[in-house]
Amino acid sequence: MVFLNSLEKRVEEDRVLNAQVSIGESQGCWYVGWQETKEDGRLVQETWFEGTGWEDMLVAFREHLIAKQSDGFNPIIEAAIVPEIKVLDSRTERLQLLTYYSELHPNDGLYEELRKWRLKQSSKEGKIPFMVATNRLLRLVSVFLPHTLEELRQLPGLGATKSAAYGQELLSLTNGHERITSFPLHWVKETINPVEFNSWLVQEKESKRKSIENKQDIKRKLLEAISRGDGLEALREQTQLQRRELLVLMEELDREGYDMEPYIEIILQNVPEEEQALAWEAFEQKGDRYLKPILQAVYHPEALEGKEVDRIYEWLRLLRMKYRHVQVQAEQAVEAG
Repeated sequence: MVFLNSLEKRVEEDRVLNAQVSIGESQGCWYVGWQETKEDGRLVQETWFEGTGWEDMLVAFREHLIAKQSDGFNPIIEAAIVPEIKVLDSRTERLQLLTYYSELHPNDGLYEELRKWRLKQSSKEGKIPFMVATNRLLRLVSVFLPHTLEELRQLPGLGATKSAAYGQELLSLTNGHERITSFPLHWVKETINPVEFNSWLVQEKESKRKSIENKQDIKRKLLEAISRGDGLEALREQTQLQRRELLVLMEELDREGYDMEPYIEIILQNVPEEEQALAWEAFEQKGDRYLKPILQAVYHPEALEGKEVDRIYEWLRLLRMKYRHVQVQAEQAVEAG
């Protein structure tokens, strides 16, 4: 036996049902078993997995266990029920505890206000919204309601740079809300049921795994569509992603070593060469970290009237990828010479 844990499910105030989950190995063959006492006293056994694949075994273990936990079973021992989960370090534990608490006590009204603020800010800066602030950070702000910059900086995900850039605007939204909790947030851990928190961690881990698998599947479909030369709108319809999200994925694929240049050239064919040349010169003079200065160098404010600024940012992102390729090649040539 490699792993064994007991669980229970409360069915009445003074009565619980018991169960056990186990993982075993014999001559290279893994098995996962479950046994449960039903309300009529019957002992029911289930085989969740039997085979040689470690990863397949863990997938079966997670999926079945999450289903049982959703049905009301919780571990008796307050320990990680998934064997490969390690003890969280203090920083990670704090982040997870605050995130869990914020999901238990949502402030949906303020959260939506913060989302609207983020959308305006990201549009103003030409950034993807999550680069301004993640959903998790906005949720934390909406629930814990910091009223000072010092309190705001105590929330994970908001360092000195972001608090300096956005702090006062965020506080202008939170200060209008009365709060019943306080800073610092050491009290949060004491309010949380450890068993329920552990169950949430298991589900979060499974959700993250599925999200990664889904992202890899989208990347595969994206590469197939790019190889056919499909336009951005066609890519959006095929992947059901926003155009900005598509461009972020394309940048990821580029960093992973996939050759995106032929596709970049196809899209840039629709952009006037004069505008591309001005943008290229701006990259050389101002650097390639931010796109807003490049936009301002290419277009005077009055020239942007009637234009779709989001579409301009799209081709600027693609041109920046091309520019970075050239810079890398130039650096490599210098090193080789």
